[in-house]
Amino acid sequence: MSHHESNHVSRRQFIERVATGSAAVATAPVLQRATAAAQPQTATKAIQAEIEKTRSYNPQMEYRRLGKTGLWVSAVSMGGHWKRVDKIIRSTAAFAGCETMGEASQSDMTAFAKNRADTISACIEHGINSIDFAGAMEPIAYGNALKGRREKVYIHWSMGGQELRHKDHRKAEILVEWFEKGLKETGLQYADCWRLMAYERGGLHTQQEVDEMVKALEIAKKKGLCRFTGFSTHDRKWAKMLIETYPDVMQMCCFPYTAQSKQLPEDSFLDALVKMDVGAFGIKPFASNAIFQGDGSPDGPHAEKDSRTARQTIRYILTNPAITAPIPGLASVEQVQNMALAIRERREQDLSQAGAEVPAGRLDPSTQAELDAATASMWEKLEPHHRFLKDWEYV
Repeated sequence: MSHHESNHVSRRQFIERVATGSAAVATAPVLQRATAAAQPQTATKAIQAEIEKTRSYNPQMEYRRLGKTGLWVSAVSMGGHWKRVDKIIRSTAAFAGCETMGEASQSDMTAFAKNRADTISACIEHGINSIDFAGAMEPIAYGNALKGRREKVYIHWSMGGQELRHKDHRKAEILVEWFEKGLKETGLQYADCWRLMAYERGGLHTQQEVDEMVKALEIAKKKGLCRFTGFSTHDRKWAKMLIETYPDVMQMCCFPYTAQSKQLPEDSFLDALVKMDVGAFGIKPFASNAIFQGDGSPDGPHAEKDSRTARQTIRYILTNPAITAPIPGLASVEQVQNMALAIRERREQDLSQAGAEVPAGRLDPSTQAELDAATASMWEKLEPHHRFLKDWEYV
């Protein structure tokens, strides 16, 4: 047996190894509540009372309504894969993807399981109550990390390449079968939202495949496997068609939205989202890390500057009320803390200290200029397979 064959982690091995690693971190540490003062969002008493009933509510977190689902989710969602987690846990070059795990030793798997459990604990403590899955391995990893606290978060389920991107799975019954099997394997019981992952260029799907997609979502909801339904794609025109043609099924969607994305003044996809009351998650807010100078190492020379750029990016994205929440890849407790700080900065600076020249919720000119400088070379730094993000500069 080759070295690669002996160390490659299959889906089944991953389930076993994560479960083994999770046993050591069943009681994950939680963080002390932040005590810095924050200005609450303006809301009627009735709406505020409703928000306070949401899962893992924290008064210092901002919550936004996920469209017609009626769920109040945190203004930052966990998900976005776990890129650069190897820099956090000091592992070998594993954990790069979410469909397969590459090579990983048992010690790496144990460290990875602890990292996921600790990071989720930090999210819950800071009021981040939303987790979006985007690959075959993510439901397994988070299912183990969430044991005993499933009802602390809203789960938006996808098994990535096992769904519409798999040519043999584009039948409603097969899609539902994979979904049901995944729920049983992970012990998560149900998903709050099942959002099917389509082609990046969703318009390549045939009408027959779209029909099967819609049928699968309807079946899953009737069976009680999920409460709400939606999709993800990188194709704006196709996404707009789906939400306008199937308004009762397409209740939420995921699409790219970065530090340099801007809403078109006319005929914007975001206008359609608002009109159809669709919850919207912005994926790849950091443009697959192209906005950063460092490599993700927490003690690297660029770590402090990159953390500041990350906060400014999240604050910028949240200036658009059509976006429910961006989904940064949170790889550590410290990154969760940084996102909580971004929300506090948004409340204390962008919302509370606005004047006539800077409307409430907007970045002040100096902060915007700093973010623009940090992301000036973002498009040029994109890897070839992420160059499609440039298509989302104007949404």
